[in-house]
Amino acid sequence: MRLASAPMPGRGDWSIMNASIQLDDAAGDLVSSQPDVRVFPDLLSLSRAAAAEFVALAREAVQARGLFTVALSGGSTPRTLYSLLADDPQLRGEVAWEKVHFFFSDERHVPPDHPDNNYRMVRLALLSRIPAPPSSAHRMATELKDPAGVADEYEHGLREFFRLSPGGVPRFDLVLLGLGAEGHTASLFPGSEALRETRRLVVATWVKALQVWRITLTFPVLNNASEVAFLVSGAEKAEALRNVLEGIPNPDLWPAQAVQPTRGRRLFFVDQQAASQLGVIR
Repeated sequence: MRLASAPMPGRGDWSIMNASIQLDDAAGDLVSSQPDVRVFPDLLSLSRAAAAEFVALAREAVQARGLFTVALSGGSTPRTLYSLLADDPQLRGEVAWEKVHFFFSDERHVPPDHPDNNYRMVRLALLSRIPAPPSSAHRMATELKDPAGVADEYEHGLREFFRLSPGGVPRFDLVLLGLGAEGHTASLFPGSEALRETRRLVVATWVKALQVWRITLTFPVLNNASEVAFLVSGAEKAEALRNVLEGIPNPDLWPAQAVQPTRGRRLFFVDQQAASQLGVIR
């Protein structure tokens, strides 16, 4: 699905900006590596470490391909990371922002100026405070009334930007994710039909517990990333983190268990409260 009108501000330029973008047509066949779990005293210290990781990955990607693609997470935890990237002069100065393309791992089906909108939060915390062109932010068109239509358009945009052949899956340099207290990540909630999606890149999903529509990237996209980084903070996340990392596999109950990059790294930046129930504090 494509909108006939010109893109609104913040919708991004879906055309390819560089010829040397990373392409991928299928999920890989390598075995997922073990997670790299890094525990920090508090949210600020874990956010500083995640910011350093963001900067390093951006530098590597730009040097290798002239472009850095990242899927951002919403919610309260990553806001500190985004503010650090915008406000810390050293971090801000080390990123070639004009060569970064920002996407979103999920979105709430509310207008882009709504307080609950992920793009709005990221725009206020980061995008409006860095020298990145407006065309570099690829938000979901949640002003559309039909959530399925929002998902269709975003998938079309991904296929166009990454120049995917039929059946292809985009390969992000970095996907940032959070973890809900009930085990959800992105907008992949326990018991959702979206957990079993294997062909679509983006789907609309009804979250019964919240009585809202969400739009989310699917596991095939998350698991094709070069790196997936979870940011997890707070004691209320401790049980979920323990089950995701050490529990009996049951992704229908703990969806974040299913994030297993096939040819990439899986990192967890967590604070001590979130790590309090882990068997071994790494």
